[in-house]
Amino acid sequence: MTQKQPAPRIRRSPEQVRAAVHQAVVDLLSDPEGEDLNIPAIAQRAGVNHTSVYRRWGTLDTLLADTVTTRLERDSPLNDTGTLRGDLTAWAEASVASMRTPEGRALVRAVVLSIPSSARQFQRRMRSIEQIRERATARGEDPPPLEQILDQLVAPFYIRTIFGIGLPDTGYPQLLVDRLLGSAGGPASASA
Repeated sequence: MTQKQPAPRIRRSPEQVRAAVHQAVVDLLSDPEGEDLNIPAIAQRAGVNHTSVYRRWGTLDTLLADTVTTRLERDSPLNDTGTLRGDLTAWAEASVASMRTPEGRALVRAVVLSIPSSARQFQRRMRSIEQIRERATARGEDPPPLEQILDQLVAPFYIRTIFGIGLPDTGYPQLLVDRLLGSAGGPASASA
């Protein structure tokens, strides 16, 4: 009588495991009929042992934060268009395009779910806007303060997404940038 040998384990690289776990988080967040978001459910969906997830991330908040940060960094390249208006419009268009997808909406929800650890992700996003402001200043443009950009450009995207208000199909990023910088298309005054 021969004993049945266990199936060989498929070895995945740490990056493959990380990608599978991140995708499981997004999938579970995107499924309105899905189960509660917890590490055992994420591990099962990703095809990894839950102890591996605990060992690598420790807590659900840390895992959510890592997933959101990774996706936002992947989706938010800082292309220099040559003008403040162009940079802000490109950033806004990329944000809207991301938030129109089920994955993008799920990631925004993940940020809300991981409020205790979301400060890091928010700070990274703000650094990207600060880089846009710094480039504009180096070009001789007068960018508005960060707080004004947050209030007039960033907040509308997130508020609409968090509360399930649809993002307009076309022209919304340009409308917000025009409002922020003034409809004339010139540099905005920092005192505006």
